[in-house]
Amino acid sequence: MRIKRKVTTYGISIMCLMLSGPVLAQMGGANGTTSSSDNVTPQQGPVGQAPPEQEIQPEVQSIPDIGGVLTPKGRLVIEPSLQYSHASVNRLTFRGVEILSTLLIGVFEAEDADRDTWTAALTGRLGVSDRLELELKVPYVYRNDTLFATVATTEGQTEFDIDRDLSGNGMGDIEVAAHYQMNSGRDGWPYFIANLRYKSTTGEGPFDIRRDSDGIEQELATGSGFHSIEPSITMLYPSDPAVYFANLGYMFNLEDNVNQRITDDILVGDVDPGDAIRLSFGMAYAINERSSFTLGFKNDFIGKTKTEFVNPDNGDSATVSSRSLNIGSLLLGWSFQISRDTSVNLALELGVTDDAPDTLLTLRIPFGMNAF
Repeated sequence: MRIKRKVTTYGISIMCLMLSGPVLAQMGGANGTTSSSDNVTPQQGPVGQAPPEQEIQPEVQSIPDIGGVLTPKGRLVIEPSLQYSHASVNRLTFRGVEILSTLLIGVFEAEDADRDTWTAALTGRLGVSDRLELELKVPYVYRNDTLFATVATTEGQTEFDIDRDLSGNGMGDIEVAAHYQMNSGRDGWPYFIANLRYKSTTGEGPFDIRRDSDGIEQELATGSGFHSIEPSITMLYPSDPAVYFANLGYMFNLEDNVNQRITDDILVGDVDPGDAIRLSFGMAYAINERSSFTLGFKNDFIGKTKTEFVNPDNGDSATVSSRSLNIGSLLLGWSFQISRDTSVNLALELGVTDDAPDTLLTLRIPFGMNAF
């Protein structure tokens, strides 16, 4: 989402949405000022002389990938980005039999996992028409996991530690998206943008990586391994000097027959990844002609993944379901407009639920040009 602040001929600073020509005309001169039919005579400049260059107009960035006000027709935006994600998981599990609440017979296991992910991506957005924008995102992923587990065995046996360091890098899942502005925002209505995003399987999935004879992974995946389609709708409501936004979407993760043997006696059959309900909302605020910040919250509710395990010798099968996930994050964002065509945007996500990454930091530098 991009929001502009512009100084009018009457010296009033008014925030406006970065819209294409026809929509701006419907808003009353692109900045909320009165039109020529309102008994106001606009200031005239000297005939035959180019008007003075306007001030640099800042961007107010919201959440990446949820859709916003569209790129103008014929405009191409190239956006390199770098994202860092860190997650720390501490788990204490018990495997055994509970006789009483104070008597446990079995094994305790303590696990500490630190997961770091770097994603470098190049995103292109093209304004096809006054209301339609197309997007392409190509990521490259590097992952590193450090796993440390202490297993306390039954009485009389010695506990032992497991220390593993795994990594993986390569092309991630390429995404394509389309964004369509549904209305003109007249009469105090918010703007509604329909979004449709498709994620491919160009990255190496969890069933494509190397494993040992016991089925334990020896490297990390760079993609999900499953196709997904995500329709969503974004709402933008300008209220000078802020813009309120909200997004609601549903991600369909498509079922697939993996048909992959992970050990000599276990074959993975059909896998149905859990679908996700995605919700986000917040406020973007323009501080001055160059700087702005964003404050928001997002939550993904991911359903259970169902995996079929098959014994290749006799054909017996069993389906195992994982637990559902609740990923909630607090969002902070900053933007600085370097020039008319270039800005620097920094976004920080802080996990507020157990399933969310601890921190996710994204640096984006979009710059625009005329394509046609």
